[in-house]
Amino acid sequence: MPYPSSHSAPAPHPGGFVQLCSRQGGTYQVISIDEETHSCWVRRWPLTRHGSPAFSVALPDLRPLQTTGR
Repeated sequence: MPYPSSHSAPAPHPGGFVQLCSRQGGTYQVISIDEETHSCWVRRWPLTRHGSPAFSVALPDLRPLQTTGR
């Protein structure tokens, strides 16, 4: 489910972690957010030995990272 417009889910923020609706599995780190174009730069997490290239995705493609409480 993409980020809703309500305040029920945390908004993405630089340094935060998300999953992508368009890609099965995987965690991505938010690098920057461009509200003007409704897009976000992300990179695969954890970083690989040689780094992970950043790429742009539409904000509606983001979904909160599901975490389990202790």
